[in-house]
Amino acid sequence: MTERLNVVIACDTFAPSINGAARFGERLAGGLVRNGHNIHVIAPSFDKSWGTRTEFHDGVEMTVHRLKSYKIPQHKSLRMPTPFGMTRTIRKVLKEVQPQAIHIQSHMMVGRFTLRAAKGMRAKLIATNHLMPENIIKYSLLPKFLHQSAMNIIWKDAGRVLRKMDALTTPTKRAADLLEAAAKVDGVLAISCGIDASKFANQTPTQNDKPVALFLGRLDDEKRVNILLEAAAKLGDHQDLTIELVGDGGERENLELLANRLGIANRVRFLGHVTDAELASIYERATVFVMPSIAELQSIATMEAMASGRPVIGADAMALPHLVHDGDNGYLFRPNDAEDLAAKLRLVLEADSEELQRLSENSLHLIQSHDIQRTLRIFEDLYRGEGEAQPTTMDNEPSYLIPIGKLPEAIRERLNDWRADAVALRRRAEGLRQEARGRFGEARERLDEVRAEVIEQFQEIRSEVSEAAKRLRRKKDDQ
Repeated sequence: MTERLNVVIACDTFAPSINGAARFGERLAGGLVRNGHNIHVIAPSFDKSWGTRTEFHDGVEMTVHRLKSYKIPQHKSLRMPTPFGMTRTIRKVLKEVQPQAIHIQSHMMVGRFTLRAAKGMRAKLIATNHLMPENIIKYSLLPKFLHQSAMNIIWKDAGRVLRKMDALTTPTKRAADLLEAAAKVDGVLAISCGIDASKFANQTPTQNDKPVALFLGRLDDEKRVNILLEAAAKLGDHQDLTIELVGDGGERENLELLANRLGIANRVRFLGHVTDAELASIYERATVFVMPSIAELQSIATMEAMASGRPVIGADAMALPHLVHDGDNGYLFRPNDAEDLAAKLRLVLEADSEELQRLSENSLHLIQSHDIQRTLRIFEDLYRGEGEAQPTTMDNEPSYLIPIGKLPEAIRERLNDWRADAVALRRRAEGLRQEARGRFGEARERLDEVRAEVIEQFQEIRSEVSEAAKRLRRKKDDQ
């Protein structure tokens, strides 16, 4: 039987906040709870109440210690924990939990104070960096000419904190290289945030008869959603294209004004925040997912779209090329270039059904390398201080980057079989989640049994795909 771990996860942002770091923290905690571990989350409050409570996230109950916080005036959703007394509050939690590991998700506030509170304890210290200074600098109220200097200071400060860790991780190799260079740290492990692809699987073919281009994320400056709107306005021969924007942020009002100015307001839908229960169907009705951001360390939303079997278009910036394989499961465009994005959108909007199917199947094929079960096992080992011979996820294997073209028929058949099984799992899981709120223990066992069946099939497919990729690589080498 696997050793039950006591783990504290310290976050600057956590559900119900919607951003990559919050989603990773939520799904990491949820997965660890399902694996039988004792998980305590420390995070800022999301309202005027604080303290220890049992909360329901990612389909499971978990203990969350909410810190008193206040809303940052210049940011629509970000909250800052009150520093006064924070070390004392966190130390009290740590003494009660006696964690074997403390996993911080940011060095900025909660992580920093958690490290102070942990002084003298023997817990393993793990950090995952989700920070890009570009994501926060605009809201600092500093004049633009000071932005680069401020970002340099933030990276230097990050290095001071992160060098204290027993293990340091970030979601992709590109992000690891950036962190090592900018923060002057070394030994950063590239570990995908991971995804349970079965939650988004469907059997609905990608269609462009009634095309929908979807963006999901914060409506903030670095996401460059304005580029998507400008690109859509350039597609005068595709007046039936609808743009759906899921999320909220400081740029929403500006984006609404821009849509009006471009004459496309009647085709842009601002959906705001949506529930987890709504996510799968939103991806399912999309023709293509677009991520114009210039500051993604991975992009969980892009991964969710891939798990839904949708083509993806992303800016050729930071870590997005790790997910968007140009010409295979979608297209890359020059950052901030609306003309180039419009050209890439046209490729999807004018593709025939066979090409759309190829792009969709390749998305589903690539997402297999981001299996959250692998991510969870790696972190469990890091918490125990054991490590692995290769503590990284399958997306960092050479075969992941080999061009696909069109998948072999045998692999396509297995993917379609997996889709059917995963859809059945989703339907059963959705019913069980409702039951789980009232009869949590019994429902979790039944849900885990069903999930295990699909995971086993998923692993078989991944093994076959890996072997096929190796054979393809050997064939290319021989040539």
